[in-house]
Amino acid sequence: MAGKGIALGNSAAKSENFKKWFTFIILVIGGGTIYKLSSLKDAFYVPMQEFMHLSHTQIGAAMSVYGLVQTIGNVGSIYISDRFSKRTLIPLSLVGIGIVGVYLSTFPSYYGILACWGLFAFFGEVTYWPVLLKAVRLLGNDEEQGRMFGFLEAGRGVVDVIIAFSALGIFALMGKSAGALKGSILFYSAAVIIVGIISYFLIEDDIVVDKDENGNKVNKNVVAMKGVMEAIKTKEIWVVSFTIFSVYSVYCGLTYFIPFLRDIYGMPVTLLGAYGIINQYGLKMIGGPVGGFLVDKKFKSASKYLRVALLVAAISMAVFIMLPHSKMGLYPGMAATLGFGAIIFTMRAVFFAPINEIQVPKHISGAAMSIACIFGYSPSMFAYSLYGSMLDAHPGIAGYRMVFTTMIGFAVLGIIITTILIGMIKKQNKAG
Repeated sequence: MAGKGIALGNSAAKSENFKKWFTFIILVIGGGTIYKLSSLKDAFYVPMQEFMHLSHTQIGAAMSVYGLVQTIGNVGSIYISDRFSKRTLIPLSLVGIGIVGVYLSTFPSYYGILACWGLFAFFGEVTYWPVLLKAVRLLGNDEEQGRMFGFLEAGRGVVDVIIAFSALGIFALMGKSAGALKGSILFYSAAVIIVGIISYFLIEDDIVVDKDENGNKVNKNVVAMKGVMEAIKTKEIWVVSFTIFSVYSVYCGLTYFIPFLRDIYGMPVTLLGAYGIINQYGLKMIGGPVGGFLVDKKFKSASKYLRVALLVAAISMAVFIMLPHSKMGLYPGMAATLGFGAIIFTMRAVFFAPINEIQVPKHISGAAMSIACIFGYSPSMFAYSLYGSMLDAHPGIAGYRMVFTTMIGFAVLGIIITTILIGMIKKQNKAG
């Protein structure tokens, strides 16, 4: 009888583990499909101009609307992400994006297009992304956080490639016409709606506490606001946010390896596209699992890994600046930039994992992730302009050295912040 009980227990554990990882795969697929419509310009910039009659300025304005809604909306997501269940928010966001995509396929007026990108930002950045991070955090135990976030990033890279190339294939098969662009948009929309429906049946409801310590019924809005205030007052969350800030500031600089290789190494235009794919999708797919493995198996701490990786990044970039670029061949230059990029992608994959290390209570996971998103991703509002202005003001190798030196500065800032974070974690562990 005892043996039978053990067998049943093992069977239940295997079933639960299968469900966990199957749910994780659905979350990854959602994370890889939801942003394809808002990033339509990446694959269909010229068709958007030709068939939707948009100028460069108008496409840029749509992206600005997206950024504005994202920035303002993320403040609200601090409340939303823990007030409503992830089982509601994730499917709603995915299906919402798909419905907006269906409307976009009708090629609405310019103001309709601006509204689409505003809604893409609302569903994708305000009600979805912090909640997805929360769902991933709650899905894994303490020993799996690095791998979970690492595989999330890698998996999204794989889905990015599959979905994007599928849409391009549809566009080509349908004759690269206005109807073909509509077909590609509808493909993106259908994919994200289907994943949203599946998500509803796989993702579990959050347990929302609606009673106080005396067992009295309390308003859920009051509970959510108390959670927001608790998260805002938790200084460790802010330190994690600025850790992400420092890594993301360095990450933004990777974009400028492409013009660097063109201007300094004379990279042919035909190679630039291939390099760009490797630099983004390829490194994302490699960096995610590597970063997750190092965090969980070697360092046993995301914060400690980030500190070491930032140190390696700072030293590597200092060495890179001193290389004789004018005498080096193109392929050594490509290898050096991709090697540096790989280091950054291992960090980008796991820089939300410290949320678990600082022992953030599960009931404020969403608020914590929202705060981390607001400040962690804020370099996107200034870093590209900062780096670009350096290159415009100082053409040639001098401008690139300034950019790369600034990236070192952000890496050093990250080393300081992660050191503070590690000290906080040690104090928490002693107190606990």
